[in-house]
Amino acid sequence: MSLISYSYFMPTRVECGNGISVKIGEMIKELGATRVLIVTDKGVRAANLLEGIEKSLLSLNLDYDIFDEVEPNPSVETIHKGTQYLKLHNSDAVLAVGGGSSIDAAKGIAVMATNSGNILDYEGVEKISIPPLPIIAVPTTAGTGSEATNATVVTNKENSFKFGVISSYLFPSLAILDPALTLQLPQGLTAAPGMDALTHAIESYTSKAANPVSQALAIQAIKMIGENLTKAYFVGTDIEARENMLVASMIAGAAFAQSRLGNVHAISHTLGGVFNIPHGIANAALLPFIMKFNLRACPDKYKDIALALGNNVAGLSTMQAAEKAIDTIIEMNQSMNIPLNIKELGVSLEYVPKLVEDAMRSGNVFVNPRLTNAEDIQLIIERAYYGTLKESETSSPKTFLDSKVPSHLKQRIEV
Repeated sequence: MSLISYSYFMPTRVECGNGISVKIGEMIKELGATRVLIVTDKGVRAANLLEGIEKSLLSLNLDYDIFDEVEPNPSVETIHKGTQYLKLHNSDAVLAVGGGSSIDAAKGIAVMATNSGNILDYEGVEKISIPPLPIIAVPTTAGTGSEATNATVVTNKENSFKFGVISSYLFPSLAILDPALTLQLPQGLTAAPGMDALTHAIESYTSKAANPVSQALAIQAIKMIGENLTKAYFVGTDIEARENMLVASMIAGAAFAQSRLGNVHAISHTLGGVFNIPHGIANAALLPFIMKFNLRACPDKYKDIALALGNNVAGLSTMQAAEKAIDTIIEMNQSMNIPLNIKELGVSLEYVPKLVEDAMRSGNVFVNPRLTNAEDIQLIIERAYYGTLKESETSSPKTFLDSKVPSHLKQRIEV
């Protein structure tokens, strides 16, 4: 019997419950913090989602300041500006309140509060040498899972590239899951993050780097999202569905912190960097096309996913059952008004060479279940642009900008 070595840890303390965010002061006090920097965006602040949190901090005599300049796909400049703001006010902990962008920005600010240079210096894996300030994450959307991961994603505007910083230091010290903070979400901000969480779970489950623990977490997240996302979308006040989505998102984040992701994220990050497309929407629109690409590499796992999403696959072959998983994703996108192609998201094919090159820089390609080279990425983008899952209805990669793909990216790669 061969020996298999894998590890799992998530040092983040997670507290969950309706209204629990109003107790955040006492939990932060336990971390030894005395002055907190709240990192958020103007939408969260305008929606008065900070009100209960601020009262809790004040009740425990915790000083705080608010940095509310986080944008979608937070940039290097925002991390720098937030770090300068933190140092000006001598904050000793960072509290993220918002979606994935706020949590990613807070992680970057916490890192740069204790480390020298620029956040760009820490692109890659385990390059942070000094522990960041304590990070507390309060997600107000159910999707990113960043409250349970060891990564942050930042946009370099100079080259329109989203890069990842991965370090065991980036697990938040504390995550607060309060469904009450998600009740005001419009349908669009329920759908896109929810499909983002589902993408995390599906890519984690099928990743080459998956292990039994990450797969158990991922398949549970898939099941919970299948049961609760459309409830949260169509009945926004369903507090149980909202709470289940927050938990599922967190579980999916914990899963991919172990396994990484796949081609959906490799490509969606480039779409965010070049076209500033919101991450969850990019993932949702790409997911059916990459599942179709991966289908023959992992039909058994797609059958598992189809079952977890509530499909009856009795009497079907493994491949037919696996196809049900893709059909379900398409149906979910359609029901929640998510575009079924990336053309509608503003993608232009003239940028394909850059999109391909940037996608191939992603470590997620290495763990995608099907071997992937630059020509494959190019063809996936083309199919997603035109919205077709049928190979016969798209041009051959030989006829579509093939000569512009750098030769060094054409090698097939695998772990």
